[in-house]
Amino acid sequence: MGAITGAEYIRRINHLKPNVWFEGKQISENLSSHPAFKGVMKSQAELYDLQHDKTIQNKMTFRSPKTGERVGMSYLIPKTKEDLVKRRNMIQEWAKSTAGMMGRSPDYMNTVITALASSAKLLNGKKNCFPDHLISFYEKARDQDLSFTHTFINPQVNRSQFYLEDEEEMTAARVIKENEDGIVVKGARLLATQGGITDELFVFSAPGSLYPEQAFAFSIPSNTRGLSFVCRESFAYKDSSFDYPLSSRFEEMDTIVVFDHVLVPWERVFFYNNVPASSSFFIESAFIPLALHQVASRQVVKTEFILGLVQMIVDTIQIGEYQHVQEKVSEIIVGLETMRSFLIRSEVEAERDQWGVMRPAQPPLIAAINTFPRLYPRFAEIIQQLGASGLMLIPSEKDFQSDIKEELHVYLQGATREARDRVKLFRLAWDLSMSSFGSRQTLYERFFFGDPVRLASHLYNAYDCDEYMKRVEQFLNKEEE
Repeated sequence: MGAITGAEYIRRINHLKPNVWFEGKQISENLSSHPAFKGVMKSQAELYDLQHDKTIQNKMTFRSPKTGERVGMSYLIPKTKEDLVKRRNMIQEWAKSTAGMMGRSPDYMNTVITALASSAKLLNGKKNCFPDHLISFYEKARDQDLSFTHTFINPQVNRSQFYLEDEEEMTAARVIKENEDGIVVKGARLLATQGGITDELFVFSAPGSLYPEQAFAFSIPSNTRGLSFVCRESFAYKDSSFDYPLSSRFEEMDTIVVFDHVLVPWERVFFYNNVPASSSFFIESAFIPLALHQVASRQVVKTEFILGLVQMIVDTIQIGEYQHVQEKVSEIIVGLETMRSFLIRSEVEAERDQWGVMRPAQPPLIAAINTFPRLYPRFAEIIQQLGASGLMLIPSEKDFQSDIKEELHVYLQGATREARDRVKLFRLAWDLSMSSFGSRQTLYERFFFGDPVRLASHLYNAYDCDEYMKRVEQFLNKEEE
């Protein structure tokens, strides 16, 4: 099969008919025609179609070592630094199509599956671990171009430091029994972005799991019996790309995942009932460096888009002569160059692991995920500060088709744009920085890889300062001349 087209993606999801609940009702229609999903599914389909664009096919795909067919470049296990560049180029090509707004575009989870499979041997010989299942599943995902959502967060029942769940009333998904067919899972998990509109749900436990029955990793089809996706409110309020230029296209639904005695076949289980494996596998594998490389690649493109948008606002209302404006735009430029530097350095200093996988250098990528959650909210604030009242004076597309359109053309024009184009630009800025979609984007980037304070603590505890301390010690011990 190899790399699929957009039409094939939509056909597969419609054929699955997963159990998706929206506004208190189970969705019975095709998800691709439902108002909450059709925009993002269309955008996702366009990504898959790029794999078949002859002018960039070599950038988007490579030959499967198993079938010889073209498969998505995000499934490439990097063996050289050049392979990392290939992966980045592909990721950023897709990100340009979505302005970097789709944090769960298919390449993210493709990268996760690829990273874990490349390190599957870490599970060799460990209790209740099946590395061969993981490798086989990766090959299936690569050669059939499967799409994924994932979940690893337990429900926020009680987040106090020493809270332990009552074993009789656990809410978090757990293994309740096993039989000759597989393991049976009951409970709930958060936060499956794009839940219901992917082929598969990949489930794994974050490091730090306390209960053996909650320490597992597996993947199941989205229409598995007993599996439900419960949606939040949709932020895709209108189809109009004029009124809602981002949310109408890229609104990625977030869902609660409910497991009601879900049977996971043994061949889909990668490990289970193993706390040490759950804690160590995702830290010692290629998961962190490769996943962060994908994330940083997308965030660079997102920052480029924001810089372009902000400069267009500056030019449209002619505020570029003010130094405070120049200072604010320069903040975005510095952020962009900082993120680019982290990304490129991670490739330049990449090293092969014990299995020959070229892993991007982790320290600059950890620095990147400590930096961007602080940059992005500031970017949204700068858009608001520069757009000012213009972000509230944004009549709809229908207003420009009404009897008052002539007045709008007079009173809402910009210095370099006629009124309709000016409003269209400012509606984009509003959708990015002020709408429900834009607010969700800010929250999403704040917590993309976890709590920023915890990330900072991890960076502090993991960073090697010994060499720098030695220099200071040597300086202090120098004899005075």
